[in-house]
Amino acid sequence: MLHKTSLVLLMGTCTFACAHDLAVELDATRIDAEREAATGVQLDEPIRTGSRLGLSARETPASVSVADRRLIEARDANDSQDVINAMTGINASANPGYGGFVSYRGFTQNQVTQLFNGINLGYSSATRPVDAWMLDRVELLGGPSSFLHGAGAVGGSINYITKSATRDQQTVDARVRYASFDERELAVGVNQALASDPAVAQHFMRLDFSRSQGNGYVDRNARKTDSLALSLLSDLSPNLTHTLAIEYQQDREDSPYWGAPILPGHSAMKIDKHRRFENYNVADGRYEQRVRWLRSMLDYQVDGATTVHNTLYHYSAQRDYRNVERYSYTQAGNVLRASPYLQRHQHSVLGDRLELRHDQQLLGLASQWALGLDYSHMRQSVYPTAGNWSDEVDPEQFDPGSFYTIAGVDRGLTKQRRHVTDNRAAFAENRLQLSERLALLTALRYDYLDMHVRNYGAVSASSPARFERRWEPLSGRVGLTYALTPAATLYAQYSTAADLPAGSLAAATYANVGQFDLSKGEQWELGSKFDFWQGRGAATVALYQIVRKDFAVRDSGNPNLTVQAGQQTSRGVELSGRLQLTAKLLAEGNYAYVDAQYDTFNEAVNGVSVSRKGNAPVNVPSQVANLWLSYDFTSAWAGGVDARYVGAVYADNANTLKAPGYTLFGAFVRYRVDEHISVTGRVRNLTDQVYAKQAYGQQYYMGPPRTLEVAMDMRF
Repeated sequence: MLHKTSLVLLMGTCTFACAHDLAVELDATRIDAEREAATGVQLDEPIRTGSRLGLSARETPASVSVADRRLIEARDANDSQDVINAMTGINASANPGYGGFVSYRGFTQNQVTQLFNGINLGYSSATRPVDAWMLDRVELLGGPSSFLHGAGAVGGSINYITKSATRDQQTVDARVRYASFDERELAVGVNQALASDPAVAQHFMRLDFSRSQGNGYVDRNARKTDSLALSLLSDLSPNLTHTLAIEYQQDREDSPYWGAPILPGHSAMKIDKHRRFENYNVADGRYEQRVRWLRSMLDYQVDGATTVHNTLYHYSAQRDYRNVERYSYTQAGNVLRASPYLQRHQHSVLGDRLELRHDQQLLGLASQWALGLDYSHMRQSVYPTAGNWSDEVDPEQFDPGSFYTIAGVDRGLTKQRRHVTDNRAAFAENRLQLSERLALLTALRYDYLDMHVRNYGAVSASSPARFERRWEPLSGRVGLTYALTPAATLYAQYSTAADLPAGSLAAATYANVGQFDLSKGEQWELGSKFDFWQGRGAATVALYQIVRKDFAVRDSGNPNLTVQAGQQTSRGVELSGRLQLTAKLLAEGNYAYVDAQYDTFNEAVNGVSVSRKGNAPVNVPSQVANLWLSYDFTSAWAGGVDARYVGAVYADNANTLKAPGYTLFGAFVRYRVDEHISVTGRVRNLTDQVYAKQAYGQQYYMGPPRTLEVAMDMRF
């Protein structure tokens, strides 16, 4: 097993970082063969998430990572969490109760914003994994970004950008995959010009469909996901373009796996390896979601210096849960099952964003502007029904039972709250070229948040029938970039965050937000981005400190509740890069270290206030590293190995429960049959490591064991 120190030293010796973090989007008109033939790390292509000015990674005074379609395919990512776990400093998992869980720069949950095509849904449960087939690229911005994407995102922002129609005359992509545990995937994508003559084509359509299903790596845990995306790109005039995009996802998981109970009497969290695949949920446990996106995008080129972009969007989703969620060992060695929970989320967002970009001279200096207005209307109704039921089963042999025979939850769904939040915002961003080498980047955003909550449950002083709150956060960024040489840039930035007191208004209670003001955050960051060795290598380095005040922390004893913390500080370093060692050997990797701890946090324990000062947040590893080596044996054959290290994490606010760190190894071999077809065999978790992807309370959410898979990719 590779020790964490040896992994870090190996990466430091090679002085490289991951290419997927620095890979960028190529022009939509370039063909796939050209994308695959691109060599070296590119720092000079436009990115979308770090700025509204269309700046490159080199021009942006912040840590920005990108995984484009080429990197997604090279890694054989199955879903969006596979993609982001390969990015610098990210540790993500998706157990049923935590949706799209992400840890980054010492922060988790809603403290890391996850965007879909630049749109913020403001709710981490809405960010469950998406099939990687639907993604064109994923971008990661480190640190606060409220000034770009609205209230939230003190730790960073992740932007999932889906495939959409391009001006290619015709392309057809397909993928067939089979893996351990009867895991299957079938995917196809078609891009088609709606005219036979390229000279007169004005409309282009793209259709993508994927279906993935499998039996899961624990007992009774089958899952099926269908995803569909349709987009139409129309050149209405030489200066006016419209894109209409529709995306739909349906996800169903039977008897969801909520984790294994830990063995008592151990200083580190451990599970019984002989029962690692046991599932203690009820037989008819369920997670289901149906999600629909609709986007209408207009681009108008006013003149050579001015463009206008408008995005009108609507999102709707329904998510259903019915599970027995908590398990622990009794003194007799049996398993106590508890916390039956029935829930439905009905979630919708309607919004519009208008952006204007303008280039001009300001006091004789080159200046770029982005100005805009943003409006969204979010509604969510929640139907939580919980019970006090528990039972005790023999883990060797038991009847999982039925959810609807459990007293307290057998009455079905009961509407409890409806949340309505309107957000109106104005933003501005500017880049001023102070000299040939020095540039100043500034940004400012004002939000007006208006929240109304209707309580349909029992009314009390702490849970009134109706309440409303309004907030007016102001956030911004000031950054400098300095070009030491054409190949090396230094940057420094200061940015602020305005976070909501509960982390999410989509399900906040009066106790979460009724008496609390906005949470405030700020970051200082220094870094560099540079090419070296005549362009054969590229690297980035970032040093940062983030301080956040007055925010909600999930109660480690009851994940459905939150408690308030006073202040947290995160300090860290991130390294990433890529090096073409020889014409055939490519080395890539990244490493992140963070020291995250509470400065002020008093938690009530059995009615007594206990200080958590100096403790680390739950599920935040201090170190995350990735390493890849790939080798082209011939023009047809290629192979490689990879390693991933994740440090130990705490499972409770008291830091008394600790899940050990782990290292995962993998390997692949790829055969290119011809220019259109390739076949890949891959092994994940080569050593069959038993590890916790996430830990909470007395439970250990185990990651997948060793898996084998083979996939055939086709492109015509």
